Parts: sequence; structure tokens; C-alpha cells
Amino acid sequence: MNYYSDIDKYGDNIAIRTESGEELTYTKFLLDADTIVEKLESRKLVFLVCRNCLESVCAYIGALRKGVIPVMINAGIDADLYNTLFETYKPAYIYAPFDFASIKADFVELAKYRDFTMYATACDTSYPVAKELALLLTTSGSTGSPKLVRQSYTNITANANSIAQYLEIVATDRAITTMPMSYTYCLSIINSHLLMGASIVMNEYSVIQREFWNVFKATEPTTFGGVPFIYEQLKALRFGRMNLPSLRYITQAGGKLSKEMAEEFNAICEEKGIKLIVMYGQTEATARMSYLPWEKAKEKAGSMGIAIPGGEFSLIDVDGRVITETDVVGELVYKGANVTLGYAQGYEDLNNGDDNQGVLVTGDMAKRDADGFYYIVGRKKRFLKMFGNRVNLDEVEGLLKKENYSCVCGGVDDKLKVYTTDADENVHQRIKEFLSETLSFTSKSFEVVYIEEIPRNEAGKVQYKDLP
Repeated sequence: MNYYSDIDKYGDNIAIRTESGEELTYTKFLLDADTIVEKLESRKLVFLVCRNCLESVCAYIGALRKGVIPVMINAGIDADLYNTLFETYKPAYIYAPFDFASIKADFVELAKYRDFTMYATACDTSYPVAKELALLLTTSGSTGSPKLVRQSYTNITANANSIAQYLEIVATDRAITTMPMSYTYCLSIINSHLLMGASIVMNEYSVIQREFWNVFKATEPTTFGGVPFIYEQLKALRFGRMNLPSLRYITQAGGKLSKEMAEEFNAICEEKGIKLIVMYGQTEATARMSYLPWEKAKEKAGSMGIAIPGGEFSLIDVDGRVITETDVVGELVYKGANVTLGYAQGYEDLNNGDDNQGVLVTGDMAKRDADGFYYIVGRKKRFLKMFGNRVNLDEVEGLLKKENYSCVCGGVDDKLKVYTTDADENVHQRIKEFLSETLSFTSKSFEVVYIEEIPRNEAGKVQYKDLP
């Protein structure tokens, strides 16, 4: 059974808490969720223009329960990209905040729920849709592309079950959102907590805003998750000095946390009695594929851990052969029920079957130690050839971060570019000298470029394609 069809049993448990302090029981939450989608036809697409608010999470669960297929779209989406998605996927319905600018005059209002409205569009929606298709999400790097990931009902429930199992989520847990709910990591936090009858604190503030910590104090969450950029912000806020007695554990995914940062937060969490659980995932695997058991956090700092319950990892070499030796780098392959159906490039692809058949070749390069723990070393495509030598750009970024430089790396073969937010030419020269000495290439092999801001997506991931 799909998890969201069975959560009525939690009745008087608190399902959703809002920034303003409002609380909805599961009974009320599901009543509202079902009412929002009451007039919608199942197996049709709805563009769910979300914010981290009650209105959005109600519509999301309501759509899943009705068999309507939500396309998760952040309310701050670029107008041109939104229009491209609209023309490419031709949704039957739009659910959006009352002030969303892209509502057309020929839309028909079907329902209102607080500050959101459900509309029927004038699109021709006679195209067929696969019966197992449950949800459509943008990939981490596709904010400029109409390519979407096709998730099935099995994917969602299987991954929620695995996450709830290894995190040992209980009904008394309260998770506060720190990332947009249109992002797969945040959505998986919502799914896994609702599965167990726990509470979600729907919060729109960033961790760097005072209002976030005011909401935190008022709602006393037991957990939150974050991508590496959020952990950098927490470090700048001196997380170690904060008094947060309600926290039981915190999670990290959405990119590799450096070994140094992992060790620093391990020490902080150990002192505070908080469990730090590092994980690894991709939208193409519904959300998370691995976790590092908190008991191993210190011993295996820098590791992405082991496969989630029901999942399995392997490594392959350039010829596709399975690597059995330890500490040998290969491409990471994952097998599990949470591997999604594949991609869609438009509405014509929504009737496609399961392209992946439960196997995902991740595009990440990793190695496995003697104890079976995996370590990401970089992306398959994040390499340059420097005078015949293979250079991992992610590792170079790690070296520079250790030296306290705020920068990211790109470039072409034989010319590595470093993009920094520091305009000081002396700093630029020091970066080149450091890399020349460390990597043993002439300083002319490196170019340092000043940029005002490192481009990131809504979840805080660096958007390398947007570098000049």
C-alpha cells in the first residue's frame, strides 16, 4: 500500500505545524488535502507551484491520494523556464499562490485554499500517462531545462520506508524544513516523517535568518537536514555555541561534505548529544541511496556510508566490469526499488515504461574501503586532463577550501579556471602559486576569475553551467 493512503490511522497526531504556530492533526490535514483536489481528474498533470507552507504540502499529499500527478515547481521559478515547462508538459491544472504572475485569463478557478488557488487550464490533456507515474521533479542540475525525473508510486513509498527505518523516525519526531519542498531531499524528509505519523514544521526562512531560529525555538524540532552549503552557513553562525536541546539528530545530503567539515560537525554533535547522519542521494533514486551510521561518524568521516535498507552498491571500471578490490576508484552503481523510471523531455514521454529497471549508474566516482564503506571522489565529468594527467576538479576545490578560499573550479584541458568571490589580485596570485606548488603544474596552467557570487540553485548546489 502507498504510505499516504494509510496515514489516516494517525488521526489526532499533529501532522503539520506552521511558522505562525498553527497545528493540524492528521485528520484535519488529510481532510483539507482531499478537498483541494476533489474536482480534479486522476491521471492528469497538476503544476504544483510550491512554497514551504501548509497549502503546498496539503496539495502534494492530496494529489498523490487522488492519483493526480504533481509537477513540483518552486514558486520562485524563472518566468521563461516556467513558460517552457508549461508548453512542454501541457498540465491539466495549476495550483499556485494567489500572487503567482503566470496565471492566464482562460484558466478556470476550481477551488481556493487559504492563499492558494486551483485552476483548470485550457491545455489538450488527451495524451496517455503511465499508470505507475506518480510525480515529476526537476533534477539538481536542470533548472534551465524542461527535463524531469519520473518517479513512481513504488519509488516514493520504498524510499520513505528505507529512510524511516535507518533514521529510526518515530511519531514524536518533528522535522523543520530548511530547503524548498520542490527539491527531492526536502520532499523525502516530508514523506518519511508522514509515513511514521510524525510532524513537519513548514518553514520558509533560511537558516541565516533570525526568523528561522524564532520558529525553531517555538516549535522545538527534533531534526533537520541540509546540503553542504547549509552546513557552511551553520558553521558561520557558530552552530557549536547554539543551545538546541530539542534536536535528536541532523542529516546531510545533496553533495559531498568535506572530511574536515564532517569532522568538525561530528565533534560538535558529539558534545551536544546529537546524532549526525551523512547521506548520499540523487533525484534519479527518488532521494537517498546511502547513509553513514552515526556510530561510525568519527571513524569514517568523509564517507557516504553504506546502502540504505533494500539497496545495493557496486563499482564499475571504464569497461563496465565490476570492481571487487578495495580502495580502487570506479563509477558508482546503485540497485534498489527507489531507482526512478527515467527522464521525461515532454508530455510525450509520460507514458514511457521503466527505463532504468531498478539500476542507476550514478555518474559519481567512488571507492570502497575494506569495511564496505563508500567514499565519493568526484563526478565522472568533473575531470580535466592537465598535460596528460587526470585532475579531479572536486578534489582541487577541496584543497582550496582547506586554505580558506571561497571558490569553485572549472575550465578546459590544460587550463584550470578558479572562480572566486575575492576581488583581491594578491589573493588570485596566491591561489595560482598554491595550486602550482600543490599540483606540480606551471602557474600559467591556472586562471583565477573574479565573480560577484557563486551561482547556486534553490537547494544551494553550485551551478557550474552558469559560470562565465
